[in-house]
Amino acid sequence: MTAHPIRVALCAGSFDPLTLGHVDVISRATALADRVIVGVLINPAKSPLMSLDDRVAVIAEVFADHPTIDVRTFSGLLVDAAREWGASTVVRGVRGVHDWEFESQLAQMNRHLAPDIETVFLAPDPARAFISSTLVREAYRFGGPVDELVPPPVARWLAERRRTVLPEARQI
Repeated sequence: MTAHPIRVALCAGSFDPLTLGHVDVISRATALADRVIVGVLINPAKSPLMSLDDRVAVIAEVFADHPTIDVRTFSGLLVDAAREWGASTVVRGVRGVHDWEFESQLAQMNRHLAPDIETVFLAPDPARAFISSTLVREAYRFGGPVDELVPPPVARWLAERRRTVLPEARQI
């Protein structure tokens, strides 16, 4: 009897910061694959709130109790990272029509570049459908409460940054 090949899925993004919406999609991706890789994109065109090392550290902490989830970094094409890591599936969260338009174009381009890699879209938990990293960053920068939108390790990181880097900002 031959062994079943390990199915690997890739959940990729900048995760700046990781939100509860991301956690929902990544956690649910474990039902679709034997191993899930969280690929943190290195994008020199962006000015991130969190450093790459901090993003990787908090994501690893959030999923520390999930032995089937790995956190890695990549730059360049998503499909190149997927191939390098043996992922046959890319999992993307889609919150609404705006996401759908962008994500479907991206999926079609990825299919053009790598027809052997499938993209799967997951709708978020409705309670978290409004959460985006962009909105969390904006609320945070203007002193808004974001603890209920991010996992505890991210909330701790943001609170520490507010104390040390942004002392003039209102406390969360």
